[in-house]
Amino acid sequence: MRYTYFKAFKPLFSLLSALIFFANTASAQTQPAAASTLAAAPVAGVQTHIDKFFKEYDKQSTARAVIDIFKTNKLMDSTRLTGLIVKIDSMRSVIGKYLGKDLIMQRKASNSLVLYSYLLKHEGQPARITFMFYKPKNDWEIYRLYFDVDVDAELAQSSTITGKP
Repeated sequence: MRYTYFKAFKPLFSLLSALIFFANTASAQTQPAAASTLAAAPVAGVQTHIDKFFKEYDKQSTARAVIDIFKTNKLMDSTRLTGLIVKIDSMRSVIGKYLGKDLIMQRKASNSLVLYSYLLKHEGQPARITFMFYKPKNDWEIYRLYFDVDVDAELAQSSTITGKP
C-alpha cells in the first residue's frame, strides 16, 4: 500500500482527532435524521464561513484557515488553536495534497446550532472535517471543529451485520 507509513500512526491520529474539540461541553437535543438531511438548504452566514475556510485551506494554509474561522469565536484560546493547526498539518503531510471536498451531511439542531461534515479528498486517503456553528445572539460563530482520518473505517464498519433491525 502506498501509505503504509500512516497505518503505523493511525491509532495516534485517532487519539489526536478525539482530542480536537473546543469550547465547553454543551448538550443539544437533535432532531431526527429525517428532519435534517444532506440536501438541506445552506444556512446563511454559516456557508460563507465554510467557503472562506476551504478557500484558505486550499490556497493559503491550514493556519490561515483555522485562525480566520476561529476569529468568529471571541472565547477561543490561541494556544489550543496552535495545537489544532499542528495536528492538522501533520496529518496533511502524511495523507497528501488536498484535491477537493464533498458534503457528507448537514444537520440542524435548532435555529442556533448547526453541523456541517465534509469528506476531504487528499491524494493518499480521505479525511473528514466537521464544523459546528452556534448563534448565541445575532451572529454565527464556530463552536467546534473536528478533523479526523477515520471516515473510511466508519464506512466499512457501517456495512457489518449487527443483528439489529
